[in-house]
Amino acid sequence: MARSKPSGKGVGNRPPAAERQATALRIGRVSVLAPPPPTPAEALAGCLESLRQGWQREGHLASLWQAWPKLAGTQLAPHCRPLRLQGRVLTVGAAPGPWLQALQYNRHQLLAAVRAAGFNLRDLRIEQHHATTAAAPDSETEAQIWDRHPSRADVHGMAPCPRCGSPAPAGEMARWGHCSFCRQQELAQPSG
Repeated sequence: MARSKPSGKGVGNRPPAAERQATALRIGRVSVLAPPPPTPAEALAGCLESLRQGWQREGHLASLWQAWPKLAGTQLAPHCRPLRLQGRVLTVGAAPGPWLQALQYNRHQLLAAVRAAGFNLRDLRIEQHHATTAAAPDSETEAQIWDRHPSRADVHGMAPCPRCGSPAPAGEMARWGHCSFCRQQELAQPSG
């Protein structure tokens, strides 16, 4: 099987569309028309870069997220982030307290920096935002911390109630001989 090799330069490593034509393959006495060879795959880095450039050109929030540490600065960026981009108005959320005040104070400088980076913004709005941070991979989960909490500690152990079979603190068993629910029922019954 012989295929004609495309020559010339196209975009990246791809040949121009005009040179990627169907080729005739000869099998015995029969000539078969084969589809053009597929275009080579573009490298992932190149694909991501073209996506980033498209976002930048079209003014997507994703491109602002990526450039945010440079635009807001090292001190302010960890405490605020872009939330919405609607109608050329960027809404930035800031942690409450001094960070919100610092962002309001530096609002015009931040707007100028965002515009200088190529984003076509009309205005910058600031609102209080309680950011949720992702836990570090080696940190404890909330359930692990709660299990260890002093209010959850079972110092006396648990034992099944002899009347109802429900698990109950061993201290209740030692005191009344059964769980607090059975004790409540016992006290609610009229004596007689």
